[in-house]
Amino acid sequence: MKKELELSVVVPVFNSADSIALLITRLSQVFPNIAKSYEVIFVNDGSRDKSWQTIQELSCEYPWVIGIDLMRNYGQHNALLCGIRAAKYEIIITMDDDLQHPPEEIPALLNKLEEGYDVVYGTPQREQHGLWRDLASQVTKLVLQSAMDANIARKVSAFRVFRTKIRDAFTTYQNPLISIDVLLTWGTTCFSAIPVSHELRRIGKSNYTFRKLITHALNMATGFSTLPLQFASVIGFGFTVFGLVILVYVLCRYFIQGGNVPGFPFLASIIAIFSGAQLFALGIIGEYLARIHFRSMERPPYIINKRVSACHNEVDGTFRNNDGRYPTGEM
Repeated sequence: MKKELELSVVVPVFNSADSIALLITRLSQVFPNIAKSYEVIFVNDGSRDKSWQTIQELSCEYPWVIGIDLMRNYGQHNALLCGIRAAKYEIIITMDDDLQHPPEEIPALLNKLEEGYDVVYGTPQREQHGLWRDLASQVTKLVLQSAMDANIARKVSAFRVFRTKIRDAFTTYQNPLISIDVLLTWGTTCFSAIPVSHELRRIGKSNYTFRKLITHALNMATGFSTLPLQFASVIGFGFTVFGLVILVYVLCRYFIQGGNVPGFPFLASIIAIFSGAQLFALGIIGEYLARIHFRSMERPPYIINKRVSACHNEVDGTFRNNDGRYPTGEM
């Protein structure tokens, strides 16, 4: 691996005050061996613990640590987008704040990237989140495969390495519904993935629940893909054919046997089936209309509250020390 690499690591942070210091310690042991220049960008996504205070302390201790504090909790992918846009080096690495992504695996990802790929995922060798969480994760990846239109979707992970120039494809993207993996496909089709070890979470608990993963999958399906609309069309066509078959059956019975099809339950069942199909299709259309509505509102994906770097805070374009005094020298 070339030691001339310049790396930017983006870490979204949410209630992880106890783990990010350990993460920095491990990264500080890996970076000197693989890069000449590097930075770690912590994006505090509305944490309710002392995460921001810890980030400020780390920025004083490590000059290559940068902190960005968002106004509120926007979501993991929104925080990632913020950090990606703030990165200044040629290669970006994204990883979680809970130490499940071992920093020691970064060289393996970079080696794969040097083979000519633009994006490389560190796929966990095995899922370790429990039955329902793993099931929701697989559902999300199935939806992602449709949205990305790439086979690599089944191997995506929050542990990824990509070339910074790819972000040029989504520099003007302004929408609160974000999927970093889908946005990356706007800039390249050269993806790869390698199996890496993922550690068990030792501190705190995961913020991604079964419900949140399913909601994320729904947002991706309706925000970046037309698959649900196509599915609704197929359902509608299928039930139209079914209705024609029923009509032919009723007409044949009338002309052959000279009588109508008896029974109110039969009629009620047919009406219920068709009504359900119509409501299902309308629900999908409603989801898309909601996405259009949110886009028309032009809500920003995030708003930055503060920045901190090398023991200095940036607020509204000015720099101050952590004690509130303005510095006398350069940063």
